[in-house]
Amino acid sequence: MRPVFTVTAREGAARSGTLATAHGVIDTPAFMPVGTYGTVKTMTPEELTGLGAQIVLGNTFHLLLRPGPAVIGAHGGLHRFMHWEHPILTDSGGFQVFSLESLRRISEEGVRFRSPIDGREVRLTPEDSMDMQRTLRSDIAMALDDCTPHPATEREARESMERSMRWAERSHAHYHRAQAAPPPGGLFGIVQGGMHVPLRLASLESLLRLDWPGLAVGGLAVGEPEEERLAVLEGLVPHMPADRPRYLMGVGRPEDIVAAVLRGIDLFDCVIPTRHARNGHLFTARGVINIRNSVHQDDLSPVDATCACYTCRNYTRAYLRHLDRCNEILGSRLNTIHNLHFYLEMMRTLRAALAAGEFARWARGFLGARREPGDPVA
Repeated sequence: MRPVFTVTAREGAARSGTLATAHGVIDTPAFMPVGTYGTVKTMTPEELTGLGAQIVLGNTFHLLLRPGPAVIGAHGGLHRFMHWEHPILTDSGGFQVFSLESLRRISEEGVRFRSPIDGREVRLTPEDSMDMQRTLRSDIAMALDDCTPHPATEREARESMERSMRWAERSHAHYHRAQAAPPPGGLFGIVQGGMHVPLRLASLESLLRLDWPGLAVGGLAVGEPEEERLAVLEGLVPHMPADRPRYLMGVGRPEDIVAAVLRGIDLFDCVIPTRHARNGHLFTARGVINIRNSVHQDDLSPVDATCACYTCRNYTRAYLRHLDRCNEILGSRLNTIHNLHFYLEMMRTLRAALAAGEFARWARGFLGARREPGDPVA
C-alpha cells in the first residue's frame, strides 16, 4: 500500500497529520525508535506499543549482513520476523556507506565494502537495496543515497548530491519495476546537498521529476553546527511539497526535534534515546541527567518527578545508579523505557499543542525549561 498523508492542523510552518500505511496509521509529527537489527534494544514489541510507538525503523544494511534476505524472506518479511504488527520504515544503507568510510569504495555502480562482521566483500547498489527492502516488506522504504560528509566543499557536495540523484532514479525504477509484484509500501526520495541550500534546491527539483509519496532530508546531523542545520531547513522545507510527509533523518535531541517541527518537519528517527539510556544519560523536563554521577548514589527520588513512565513510578535514582555500576541489564531496560517514554510523550504533547493552535507557545516553554546544550549534565 502506498502511504497516504493527510494534514489535520497547521500553525505557521508546523503541521500535524496522519500517515496511513498497510500496517496502521501514524500520527505526525512522529518519532521512530530505531530497531537497527530488527529490535529496539532491550524492548519487546508489546512494550513499545504500550509506550505509544506507532512506527519503528529497521536498517537494510545490517539486516542484509545478518541474518540476510533468505531468513527474513522465509518469515514473510520483517514484521513477522520481529513480531511487530505496526508500520516499519527501513533505511537504505546510505548512512552506513557514510559511516564506514575506511571500509568502502564508492563508484557509479554503488558501494563495495568490507563487512564489519567478517571482512568479506559486500556490494550495495541501488538495485540491491531495493531488492532487500522489498524482501523486508517495509511500509516505507528509502532510496539509496550518498550521504555527504561534513565539512564538504561546494564541488564535493555537488558531486555527492548528483550521484545521489542518479541513484534515486535507479532506486525508483527498480522498486517499481514492471516485472515484479506490486511493491509492499512506498519509496521515499532523499534530498542531499550538504550545507549548500542551492544544491539542496537542485536536489529537490531533480527528485520531483519522479513520483514519491514522501521526501526525506538526509545529510544533516553529521557534525554540522546547529545554526547551519537550521539554515538548511529554512532554505529547503518551504519548497518541499506540502501534501507529502517530510522526514528529517537521524535527528535528534529533543530540542532539535522541536526546532525542526517549527520549520515543517513531520518524521524523525534517532538512536539518541536508546543509546543514551545504555550509557546512563536520562532525559527529563529540565535536561539530561547522568545516572552514573555520585550525586545520585543515595537519591531516593525518581528520575523525573513529573514523569509517569514505569521506571519513574517504581524505581529511584539510587537503584538505577546501582544497576548501572553493577552492569545489570535491567538498568539498560529501565533507562530505555524512561527515555523512549520521554520522547514519545513529548511527541504526543507536541501534537496536542498543534491541534489546539498552541504549539508556538508550548515550544517556547519547552525549550526555555531545558538547559543550554553546553551545560554539564547532573
